[in-house]
Amino acid sequence: MHPQLAQYVDRALEEIDGIDEDRKRALEDVAAFVSWKRGAGEPAELVFICTHNSRRSQMGQLWAAAAAAHFGIEGIHTYSGGTEATAFNPHAVMALEKAGFVVEKSDGDNPHYVVTFDKGGPVIECFSKTYDDPFNPSTDFAAIMTCSEADEACPVVLGAELRAPIRYEDPKVADGTPIEAAAYDERCLQIATEMLYLFSRIA
Repeated sequence: MHPQLAQYVDRALEEIDGIDEDRKRALEDVAAFVSWKRGAGEPAELVFICTHNSRRSQMGQLWAAAAAAHFGIEGIHTYSGGTEATAFNPHAVMALEKAGFVVEKSDGDNPHYVVTFDKGGPVIECFSKTYDDPFNPSTDFAAIMTCSEADEACPVVLGAELRAPIRYEDPKVADGTPIEAAAYDERCLQIATEMLYLFSRIA
């Protein structure tokens, strides 16, 4: 793992005791799905969904992949999507870079980002898309609903074997304010901590 990211993971692990019990139960539902898939010899595919696929769902995808690698859990494939496509928000990208992910960006209105968490590890392509985009799995996945708007807008996520509401406050509320960077950093740390807890519970 990239050295800066490894240090951030150590910091996030220290925050696990602060996760409340209701959230732990929701995270454990996803952990049970992953354990079941692994027991069946199948890959565990997780799709993180929010409205615009610009902030929380992208962070969830990347932190889930990094957390699985931290605990040496193989066969995990992470994705993200929205109820509509916009662009991966640059403030969210910056928070992830500060945490230690290495990010390369392309041009365009909806740029594609190449992200790594380890020098020799996998390369993850991130860009804003709808959750049912062909880039994402269409069946046998866990749909992790990271915002209330997407959760309410998608009463049914076709193809999902599990639907898990794990909602996060949108750091967008701080855009253009003096606490903008702090809000994105806080959300990044929360998602990192909860994904690490989730993968610590894999049987």
